[in-house]
Amino acid sequence: MPKARCASRKRSTGRHDQRNLVAHRGNVKNLWGMRKNALITAVLCMAALPLLPAGAQETTGTAEVRALELKMLDCYKHRQVEVFAAVLDEDFVITFEDGTTYSKTGYLSYSASSSTHVELADIPEMKIRMHGDTAVVTGVYHEKGLDNQRMYDYHDRFTDVWMKKSGKWRLVAAHYSVPTK
Repeated sequence: MPKARCASRKRSTGRHDQRNLVAHRGNVKNLWGMRKNALITAVLCMAALPLLPAGAQETTGTAEVRALELKMLDCYKHRQVEVFAAVLDEDFVITFEDGTTYSKTGYLSYSASSSTHVELADIPEMKIRMHGDTAVVTGVYHEKGLDNQRMYDYHDRFTDVWMKKSGKWRLVAAHYSVPTK
């Protein structure tokens, strides 16, 4: 008895197989080209991420605290005590590298001292962590200048704690320490 052929199978003549193979190779080339383009696009997007402004990646609270930190730095450098007095909480306390602590009043008096001339005040590194209405700022602080006619050059680590009270950010605590490398 002769074998029954499956109706869904077509016997190959060889002629169409060649065209199918060529079409398949074309699809493979297109697929590789598409993958290559997708890879290039992904690499370019990743390379552009650091160019985005930092503010675009921050929450509103983080951006506000960062701006206040930089404003306080500038006011301290130019001894504009009355400007940064407004953002210090009434219960503010600061601890310096040597363990000395000052309240708001003591720190304002210290900052207004005419015997200190700040030439450079910089925060090259700053990280802000938000916890509701509290922000903890850590970073690196560099200050250089003259104190009682003697040059100084401080390289410190710092921690500032900000709290949002009645809709305004207030600096409640600050701590400076000397890194031990």
